[in-house]
Amino acid sequence: MTTFPGTARVEVISGLPVSVDIRTALPARELTPLLDDAFAWLTWVADTFDPGRPGSQIDRLNHGRTIRQIPELVEVLHRCDELSEATGGWFEARIKGVIDPSGYIKGWALERLSRALVTAGAVDHRITAGNDIRVRGSAAPGEPWRVGIRDPRRDVVRKVVLANNLGIATSGGTRVLDPRTGEAQEGVGFVTVLGPDLGQADAYATALYAMGPVLGRRFAAGLAAREPYETLIVSRDGQEFTTPGFAAHYGAESRLAG
Repeated sequence: MTTFPGTARVEVISGLPVSVDIRTALPARELTPLLDDAFAWLTWVADTFDPGRPGSQIDRLNHGRTIRQIPELVEVLHRCDELSEATGGWFEARIKGVIDPSGYIKGWALERLSRALVTAGAVDHRITAGNDIRVRGSAAPGEPWRVGIRDPRRDVVRKVVLANNLGIATSGGTRVLDPRTGEAQEGVGFVTVLGPDLGQADAYATALYAMGPVLGRRFAAGLAAREPYETLIVSRDGQEFTTPGFAAHYGAESRLAG
């Protein structure tokens, strides 16, 4: 059996299992506090940004109560506004007067954590929270990370991606609203976006899912032409659309399946 240096931990945050897998060979006296800090950060994000958590800063905003002016809150709300503009309003953190940054916050939190781990010397790691995944470095010396992209409706692996530095965000496993109507969007099976920033990939995946298949394909093609983000759209009947650069990340299993 193959063994790896480093360590891994799984904890449940807001009902979602989150795993941090560090493969950099660091002493245990450094790895343990790294993981402690990682999950303390993710717990703080949930306590601050979860609109369904009574007393969170987003809950307080939605009920017109006083909030703490923390830099991260200002950053997230500002970035959500920028992403709304970049997607023509298809990513929207304010629907019918309710603030909910859920389509961005998980990817943003994992991206921030990944950068912090690199700064601390844990350059080889994988962070997974539901359908959002951030990998850096190597799974083992000379080996990229192998990440299965799951169809969240059927819980089966649809593609396998090989990567050393990539954010992978999938939208479709939870309820996604059409920001124009506030109604659930059901025209697409799921959307996966790959790119260098997981928060941005998360927001793009949310927007593309809300757009539906026709507009989503058009937007994804334009996005790939101007930014380093590639897209997989799977319709409810299983048909696939991918931007040209997506296939460059495929593992052998995906190429054989295709």
